[in-house]
Amino acid sequence: MSVVNTPWSLRARLLVVSVTVLLGFVVLTGVALDRAFRDSADAAQGERLEALLYLLMGTMELDAEGRIRLPAPLPEPRLATPGSGLYAQIRRADGGDRWVSDSTLGHELPFGADLAPGMRRSAVAVGDGVSYRTQAQGVRWAIGDMPVALTLEIAAPLASTGAEVGAYRRSLWSALALMAALLLVALVAVQRWGLRPLRTLARRLAAMEAGEEVELSGPQPRELAPLVSSLDRLLRHERALLERHRAALADLAHSLKTPLAVLRGAPADAGLPEQVREQTRRMDEIVQYQLQRAVTAGASMHAPPIALAPVVDRMFASMTKVHADRRLALGHDIAPGLSARIDEGDAMELLGNLIDNACKWAAGRVEVHAWRGDGGLYLVVEDDGPGIAEPARLRLRGERGDERMPGHGIGLAVVHDIALAYRGELRIERAKAGGARMVVWLGQ
Repeated sequence: MSVVNTPWSLRARLLVVSVTVLLGFVVLTGVALDRAFRDSADAAQGERLEALLYLLMGTMELDAEGRIRLPAPLPEPRLATPGSGLYAQIRRADGGDRWVSDSTLGHELPFGADLAPGMRRSAVAVGDGVSYRTQAQGVRWAIGDMPVALTLEIAAPLASTGAEVGAYRRSLWSALALMAALLLVALVAVQRWGLRPLRTLARRLAAMEAGEEVELSGPQPRELAPLVSSLDRLLRHERALLERHRAALADLAHSLKTPLAVLRGAPADAGLPEQVREQTRRMDEIVQYQLQRAVTAGASMHAPPIALAPVVDRMFASMTKVHADRRLALGHDIAPGLSARIDEGDAMELLGNLIDNACKWAAGRVEVHAWRGDGGLYLVVEDDGPGIAEPARLRLRGERGDERMPGHGIGLAVVHDIALAYRGELRIERAKAGGARMVVWLGQ
């Protein structure tokens, strides 16, 4: 079983591409801004720690015994608060005295090794499961004639993992989500505005199919103007070609009809053989048949819908007069609002031939039914007469649109041609009452 893939509509394609590009842009922008903010936060933190390091260096003293002393209160209050997030340590390289800020109480901090005087270190290390940024400076401190090598180091949780960055991320992605939603709404609005000429063109084509308009001409965007112009030229050419074909066929039939009428009107004693008279009669029937085909409009997007019930009523009125001696009961159950997109002349010809044939063979009743189904329109005419002995054989012969159906005259052949002209078919069945049941389906 083959699967038919339905192509995406232009609107769906544009929407999918727009949403994909928009989401990609928003995500990449968010990642870039987040990375830039984290780098900026880490760089700013490094600068702050370096400034605090110099501040400690400026306030630190060594007493006469070489012990490290800092004034109280400390220049940075957080160094005196346990768990404040800012930690410092000053130690002598010779393993002597060491000063540690009160904020380090209860924390295992990743302070590094001692540095030689003049050396500096900036690093990221992990302690207590937390990432810290550390800044260290090696100095030589002179106490009289005995210089002392010191390492000053300060640490703080990495800025890019802190609450400040978390708050920034929430704000960033919230703003980007709002921006994406607004841009999506704008894209949909722009898309609808851009595709409006196509929707207008589709509506005008539908109006032409309903017979409300005959051309698409009118102001069009520059991109659609050549297409609309080509469609108008094609439709005008199709109408002109159809009219020429119908006119040529009608002229041919009329040209043959006159001499045939002369032959048929010749008196029996004019010396014409009976075989010539029979062939003349058959040729006249063929001419009548071709004349009927010539006036068949066929399926057209310009045909307006017509109500079926009034057409059937007019046919019944005519048949009541033609078959007045039969006293037939004619009836239909067609809904008043049921209409069909068919040329009125074709409808009259189709229904007239079917109802006339039914009246000729009916015992006392003819019924007409109509309904929509299978994507088209069903027209059914049935009678209570003797019926047709071999409907299947006649149905197969009837599929040949260029031949008359033998044994049923011109009328049934014309009905079959009209059905084919509307992408439909004619079926011959047996009615429940035993008579003939003619079923015509017209594509709509």
